[in-house]
Amino acid sequence: MKTLRVLWLLNHTTLRTFEVEQLSALGVNEVFMPKRFPYDEGNLSADVDFSFDAALTIPQSDVDILNSQDWYANPSEEAWRIANAYFDIAVVGFFVPQITSAVRHFRGAIVLRVFGLSKGFSYSQLLYEEAGEALVRDIKAIGSRFWLGTGYEHLKEVEQHFLASRDCFLPVGLKGDATPEQWEGHLNKVMFVCPRIGSSPYFENIYKNFIHDFSDIEYTIGGAQPIAVQDKHVIGFVSREQHEYNMRQHKVMFYHSREPNHIHYHPFEAIRAGMPLLFMAGGMLDKMGGAALPGRCKTVAEAKAKAKRLMRDDQGFIQRIRDTQRVLLEPMKARNCEQAWQRGFRQIINGLESSRKDSLDRPVRRKRIAVIVPVEYRGGSLRGAKLVANALYQGSRQAGEAADIVFLHLDNSQSYPPDAFTDLEKGITIRAYQWSVLDAMPARRAMRYAGHEGWEPKSPRYLIVDDGINHLQECDAWLVISDRLSAPLLPLRPSVLMVYDYLQRYTPILPFGADQPFLEAARAASQVWVTTEFTQQDALNYAGVPADKVFKLPMLAPDFSSTQACAIDHSDYFVWTTNSALHKNHLNAVEALKIYYETLGGTLECRMTGVDTKGLFKSTLPHLKQVANRLVKHSQVRARIKILGELPERDYQAVLSRAAFLWHAGSIDNGTFSVIEAATLGVPSLSSDYPAMREIDQQFSLALSWMRSDDPAHMASQLKDMELTYLDRRKTLPSCEVLREQRVEKLAGAYWQVARGCL
Repeated sequence: MKTLRVLWLLNHTTLRTFEVEQLSALGVNEVFMPKRFPYDEGNLSADVDFSFDAALTIPQSDVDILNSQDWYANPSEEAWRIANAYFDIAVVGFFVPQITSAVRHFRGAIVLRVFGLSKGFSYSQLLYEEAGEALVRDIKAIGSRFWLGTGYEHLKEVEQHFLASRDCFLPVGLKGDATPEQWEGHLNKVMFVCPRIGSSPYFENIYKNFIHDFSDIEYTIGGAQPIAVQDKHVIGFVSREQHEYNMRQHKVMFYHSREPNHIHYHPFEAIRAGMPLLFMAGGMLDKMGGAALPGRCKTVAEAKAKAKRLMRDDQGFIQRIRDTQRVLLEPMKARNCEQAWQRGFRQIINGLESSRKDSLDRPVRRKRIAVIVPVEYRGGSLRGAKLVANALYQGSRQAGEAADIVFLHLDNSQSYPPDAFTDLEKGITIRAYQWSVLDAMPARRAMRYAGHEGWEPKSPRYLIVDDGINHLQECDAWLVISDRLSAPLLPLRPSVLMVYDYLQRYTPILPFGADQPFLEAARAASQVWVTTEFTQQDALNYAGVPADKVFKLPMLAPDFSSTQACAIDHSDYFVWTTNSALHKNHLNAVEALKIYYETLGGTLECRMTGVDTKGLFKSTLPHLKQVANRLVKHSQVRARIKILGELPERDYQAVLSRAAFLWHAGSIDNGTFSVIEAATLGVPSLSSDYPAMREIDQQFSLALSWMRSDDPAHMASQLKDMELTYLDRRKTLPSCEVLREQRVEKLAGAYWQVARGCL
């Protein structure tokens, strides 16, 4: 018989002592537990226990790897590989990163162990609010491998269907026997437990209410206090020995909670110790047999009156409470929990076996990713989108997980001629689409129809892709190449944004606040991909995207291996690649050319090319009108600039291959791959010095020459230096072998590895 092993990924001390015994009674003798936990308010009753490792019959080296992980965050892939090799069940707490990691990586059964929340809240609601619809979608996808391990049978009643339908009752219990005979009650005080007074407004309010209501009675307040409380009655965390002494010696415990779906351990500890318990009506204790007990109180006034009777040593009343309250321990006793644990465990095992059988019988469907070009990009932006699509296509096949890629562009034949997509992999499907917009309420209905009964809109509008088929519902993930979205995508599928830069942070290309929809779309996405450290920091610090959603990937450059270097001994021009955008730094570039020609005696002609450059100096755009006015005064400069416009790729390469060098004068962006193409053709480049270009230079070993884009005089002197040294600089260019290491097929695996995390 196969050894059944459990990952019990919690560190709650009292819970562990009971549940490990239940597992042992079920025949589970190999249990792994985390050796690290976050010291926060959710783990004040936690500790680490290494003793269970001795029973594990798996290699010690694997145990060491498991022990080194932070199981509350995102364990390594190696740790999950080991877990999948040896373990069948993972028990997780309500820690969103832990749940997310387990659902995405563990192939066994997953039990979300829950013990109830305050009235008006549900775990379904919290999953939507704290994790989003992506995790809910993943939970639904694993079907019979996921269970809501409720500690109390009625908890499922407040949950939405996707959790309620996966309910598995595993009752909470207490290990050990009651010792009421040891209670003495010599301290004429009320014992009240209230942790986290200084750090939780919720508990602070409970504390204030208690001291107001019981101010005329002596009391002690227990419970761990991460922030010290200036109150002599608050004793904070104490040793086990002191805690047991307090339970034996206090005259009475008062339990305030009227919560119908949650209860703490300390009332049961008091009963077990034999201390009289006063508790408020309407809470969980009513459901557990306390509705008719003498310790039950309908009002605070009744609770105070009963407390004073106990303080006066009313022996008959004391004994009546002590004798009757033992009924509350009955549901917590191990022998009374065993049958429910057996039934629940049988559900888990049967569900796991059913899931494994289904996975063997069910034909494997290829994953499908939509790559969406959100606006009518051309030039380098369109080329970048196609490179990403090719990388996903190749990367999935290199990993033996062939995925279908659908490339979507806006339905505009004028922007995209028939040959615009010939450089996509042959197996990629090309599809035209239009954007559609849904207001909040129609968006809510659409999500309800899709099975997300707990989703609520957070934006007044949402975007959907109208592809004329089924709004991309056959795709498993949507990848949008840029963040230029007027509203968030309706989250019917996991979405990824490829963000190349945040230019608006550095250059006033947008009116104030106009980028807010872009930032909101990035925050709403499942992942945000960037290709430079510079943009990664902007995504974190400017866009406010959580760090665990931002992924830095290597830059992809076109494969120029088919181009032929033209090693001419002399050239009479250099190439200026640009477009009409503000950040292309035209004014400083023209001033630099004036100094280059009129002061430094520059001899090389400047040939300008790029998207929208044909009528660049006739544009009505304010920043270009200023450049045009400047050129009117500089006739010599105007005469030396030859505007070629946007050239077909073959013509552009022919012009570039015969140039002395390439000039990139833009002030800031995500970099230009024209410098890589130039290097492939044996042409050196002079570039503005900014972070993204430094990263390109490093990744592709380009040996770029640099200039300060805000200093026309320095730009001009560097132009003159390039004129004099370009032949020598050719010798510093990377070899074909070095550049081949940066081709798409070499980097595709990194893209697929990140993308599959959304599938």
